[in-house]
Amino acid sequence: MNGLTHQFDTAQSRRPGRRESPAGRPFKSILVSWILVVAGLCLLSQEADAAAFVTGNGFGFAVVTPSDGALTKFYAHPYSFVRPDPQKPLSEGVATVNFIKSLRWTTLVAPQSLAYMAESHVIQVRSASGEGLYFMPFGWNRNALIVAWRPAPAMHHGAWKVAWAFPITSHIYLRGANSGTRLVKFEGIEEKLLLIPLDRTGRTSTKGLLTGARAWALVPLEPGDDPRRVAQDFRHWRKGLSARALADRELAEFERWRVAPTVHFLSEEERRLWRQSESILRMSQNREPNRAGRYGNGFIVASLPDSLWFTPWVRDMAYATAALTHMGHTPEARAALLAYFNARPTGVMRNDVGGMDYQVSVARYFGDGAEEPYFTMEGSTNIEFDDWGLVLWVLGEYLRQVDDTALLREQTYRGSLYEAARDYVAKPLIANLEPHSGGLIVAADTSIWEERQKDKKHFAFTTAAAIAGLRAFADIAHRAGDETTRAEILEKLRLLEIGFSSAFVRGSTLHGTLENGPKNDIDGALLAAIDLGVVDDPALLRSTVERMALLKVASGGYRRVRSTLTDPQIFEYWYERQEFVFVDLHLAEVYRRLGRHEEADALLGRIVTKAAADHYVVPEMYVAEDCPLFHGALGDPTGAIPMVGYGAGAYIDHVLQRARLSPP
Repeated sequence: MNGLTHQFDTAQSRRPGRRESPAGRPFKSILVSWILVVAGLCLLSQEADAAAFVTGNGFGFAVVTPSDGALTKFYAHPYSFVRPDPQKPLSEGVATVNFIKSLRWTTLVAPQSLAYMAESHVIQVRSASGEGLYFMPFGWNRNALIVAWRPAPAMHHGAWKVAWAFPITSHIYLRGANSGTRLVKFEGIEEKLLLIPLDRTGRTSTKGLLTGARAWALVPLEPGDDPRRVAQDFRHWRKGLSARALADRELAEFERWRVAPTVHFLSEEERRLWRQSESILRMSQNREPNRAGRYGNGFIVASLPDSLWFTPWVRDMAYATAALTHMGHTPEARAALLAYFNARPTGVMRNDVGGMDYQVSVARYFGDGAEEPYFTMEGSTNIEFDDWGLVLWVLGEYLRQVDDTALLREQTYRGSLYEAARDYVAKPLIANLEPHSGGLIVAADTSIWEERQKDKKHFAFTTAAAIAGLRAFADIAHRAGDETTRAEILEKLRLLEIGFSSAFVRGSTLHGTLENGPKNDIDGALLAAIDLGVVDDPALLRSTVERMALLKVASGGYRRVRSTLTDPQIFEYWYERQEFVFVDLHLAEVYRRLGRHEEADALLGRIVTKAAADHYVVPEMYVAEDCPLFHGALGDPTGAIPMVGYGAGAYIDHVLQRARLSPP
């Protein structure tokens, strides 16, 4: 990122769950950290006020600001950070290039409406001065942004006005390309930009590179790309169509890509939210081909830009992949699974996981597929063992739904996918089990809410994810004809089930951690553990639901945990006081397991109604306590908007689960 987000990349990218009290740290460290956090607060509060519109095609993203209809970001890649920065090993890495600060039609003063056309990725802006379109076509397999303006009658003046993010060092006309096509180079940036006019309304000015046409294609080029060949490929793909005709073709192709829902929607709002969530899942997946030094194909980011988490997290991606699997988007789900097993380099934290090499990251990834174990600005890392269980679980979900045994034989970075899953996911997970009261539990980690590593605990969710994942892998081993591994896993499962009950069930209540303490005593993650099928005792389900009253907030839903922090200068003090939509959706699912369908429908209906009022996107949170970090009226969407796995994916999976759990 560039500008403010680049200046404060360390603060803005510290995902919630990684905060510590400054007590005991040197004053300089406290001061610097607090300055960075304040900057992050300002950035986040802007996001909470108005969610941006995003278009993307798996090769990049573009962001449109609702307040003025201007395009304010155009990213060269579909993730926030390209690769590690060898000069700053504790940083978030090398930021993805953003080419544009602002791009807008000069007569567009205030948009009367801004919307996703047909719940897709095509953004339409309307005003008294005309109509604009922004979209990145899936029909062409490379990064490309199309912008177009159709003036209202008698509004023939106006032009595209652009503020570039970097100084231009050169711009030349391409001979033999479309008339008016230019190649632009920027100071200090290795990527170049092709500007291809889609219509000609006048002479292109040397002062304004996007003058002389109302519609343009902006195409980033990486080192080694032949600009004339790319321009020729674009011309072939375009087939002479106008920008509006290209948008119509894109929408038609998008409809052909969709999978017909197998569920009954209770309202038109539910149906439209399903469709927009389906589009968000598609936009979130990396389609860049793997090549030497870049292995990110298939990855799914946790949120769309310009929210904080448009980077691939193992856990968020697992929930997104489950949704793609269950709704029937098999190619995308398959690509996501292969991404886990082709990413590299991984295993960078082996000294912290018992010396075991492993394939699936213990936190998240850079865009190039390299593991990022999440360095916070305190210089700490995360170890999230639940990631390994969730990947095995979603692999099992895919194979239960899709007759695709060939996937297990697919060659990946560490051999066949089955061998990689067995030797570099299941085995490291088993190696990090600990004895407890005659059974086993997973070693202490930072788990689903991502505590700091120095505050690691034995989380119920992590052991539940291990049980769900190893149950799935026992079936996968049987499918692969590996009965020795299956027998070993079944024995570990027997001990894990004993350990889970002894560690996390006390009397008739389920607890979030082995360690005593009010913060995780009742934990929203317990609902997700129940939904993984690890807990099915009706008494435990009922007591967990009853105790969720301890997490209810003024906005009407539920937060993640009971915060024990007392310092408002700490990020998590405010974060843990907001309503978390992921928790709401999982509580609705547990309600359904108990036959309490009216309560489940009320929780879901509230989310649907709120999303419908916000262009059918699901946010990370709702405001439960107004503050500079999460500013807004009670119940306003806030945090990362839209969320992908924890938002769009969780919504789709809940609607599918409703169909399975509701009475006929």
